[in-house]
Amino acid sequence: MTADQYLHGILLREAVDAGPNSPLLGVQSTLMPTLRQWAGDHLLGVYPSGSFMKGTAVRSGTDIDLFLSLSEHTNETLKEVYNKLFDCLTSAGYSPQRQNVSLNITVPRTAGAQAPISAAWNSEYSVDLVPGKRQNALSSDHSLYRRRADTWTKTNISTHARMVVGAGRANEIRIVKLWRNQNGLDFPSFYLELSVIRALAPKPLPGLLSYDPGATLAQRVMTVFDYLVDSFPAARIADPANSNNIISDDLTAHEKAKVSAAAKAARVAAASSWEDIVR
Repeated sequence: MTADQYLHGILLREAVDAGPNSPLLGVQSTLMPTLRQWAGDHLLGVYPSGSFMKGTAVRSGTDIDLFLSLSEHTNETLKEVYNKLFDCLTSAGYSPQRQNVSLNITVPRTAGAQAPISAAWNSEYSVDLVPGKRQNALSSDHSLYRRRADTWTKTNISTHARMVVGAGRANEIRIVKLWRNQNGLDFPSFYLELSVIRALAPKPLPGLLSYDPGATLAQRVMTVFDYLVDSFPAARIADPANSNNIISDDLTAHEKAKVSAAAKAARVAAASSWEDIVR
């Protein structure tokens, strides 16, 4: 089996149904009573977003991201909105985990369940809930709470999706996400997606690595590891929807060094077997 055959086999195994009849979309219906209790009339909509919408999700990772759009007339601050969602999910029987701009919960796959149950990953959906306030009725820009910095930022999930989908790097992103998950690395998904896109840019910025446009999937993933080792720790990556929001600030220098060290180990392991890198 070639390296590409091996990686394509993993991609097939990790495929996520993102079509209009995907059972993942039923999660939204399950959560709506809790979300309406949380936001009341200020809830403008709940939309699949993140990896699910971009086609970069992996079955053994977060199954779906839901963006929770609140009216600009919401009285609470963004921090209060975030903490109130945490409390509401807890009261509903979930066990939310605080992330940077989102809250992660698990929802059982059993239809009609009232609260999560303890089960293996294939009995649950892993869901990231991202609350945001719309800035005004004339645009889809939203303000999000950034827990790590205890501040807020402006962003636009539609812009994110268009950029990632348009880059055409879903396969490479999904492989790198699996590698991240299996190594237990703290590497936020959107930051990871932008890093893969930059590593494989047809016309890289000065000082960044280039790659052969005719490279195989395995070679392209290895180019990403090269980037993570050589350029990633010092690279400045901004939110494509807001140049003042520096995505690369989401990790500390120590956290970036751990990602880089893991990529260096992967680069060494590739000389013997891809099974030692991702499985």
